[in-house]
Amino acid sequence: MLRKILMFLGGCGLLVWSFNSSLIAEMPEGKARIIAHRGVHQIFSPEGVENDTCTATRILPPENPYLENTIDSMRAAFEAGADVVELDVHLTPDGTFAVFHDWTLDCRTDGKGVTEQTPMTVLKGLDIGYGYTADGGKTFPFRGKGKGLMPTLEEVLAAFPDKKFIVNFKSRRAEEGEALAALLEAQPQWRSAVWAVYGGGEPTDAATARIDGLPGFTGASAKSCLLGYLATGWIGYVPQSCRDTIVPVPQNYAWLLWGWPNRFMQRMQQAGSEVIVFGPYGGDGTAGVDWPDEVAELPSPFPGYVWTNRILSTAPLLRAQP
Repeated sequence: MLRKILMFLGGCGLLVWSFNSSLIAEMPEGKARIIAHRGVHQIFSPEGVENDTCTATRILPPENPYLENTIDSMRAAFEAGADVVELDVHLTPDGTFAVFHDWTLDCRTDGKGVTEQTPMTVLKGLDIGYGYTADGGKTFPFRGKGKGLMPTLEEVLAAFPDKKFIVNFKSRRAEEGEALAALLEAQPQWRSAVWAVYGGGEPTDAATARIDGLPGFTGASAKSCLLGYLATGWIGYVPQSCRDTIVPVPQNYAWLLWGWPNRFMQRMQQAGSEVIVFGPYGGDGTAGVDWPDEVAELPSPFPGYVWTNRILSTAPLLRAQP
């Protein structure tokens, strides 16, 4: 009896292995595509970062002259090889999308207050490089250099009509998703430039519901997809929450996903979904694949998207993949 039980368990194990082994599955064709988070920008140490941490006051010594979410930083990212640039938006009282990361103005700029509550005419007059320092406030290398550089989403799309962007909604207001849909309906030439949306659930859901074919993800949808797949992927089943969408994968947990990497990528492709590999999960939900050792840990080849904060350094490494 014991022998039969062991044989049965061994057979089940072999079946599960055959469903999920990358040793007997080929990776789909294609090369890695790069998402430049906030364009080319100043990076900071993620150690101890919380939601209210002013990251502009803890940047590393500058390696480039760019400020995040500016048109110049996006142009530099595309020139460096970005396939998609991520940007952050806030819908202002005058009905315009301001492209800026922070919920408030106090950290990076010489202004005060909540970004989405400030008219665009005021935002345009701010110095968005005002608060950056790499030495605890002894020097401010970008002060005076960022005045007038906060763009509107309309300005970005007009500047790069043939490029791709992923739009991050910073609020929980469904109104933002509706406003994005209205903008693209009024300016249909920009629809192809908005590759995807993510962030707050209400605006993300509103945008994807109204804009045909627009993919998006939220923290809740990502959790539903990945946990659902962990429960069913062992038999090759892809849950509905992982279909026709974007599947974000933290690099340090990828090994847990059934069939990673070859089978997993096959299944997501067949389900109509794109996979984005983020950096190691551990606090900052937008950690990137930023350092040579992290690039080296990616499957090679990897026909998905790679999220990075350091495109000037990581793009050459990613482009060197077979």
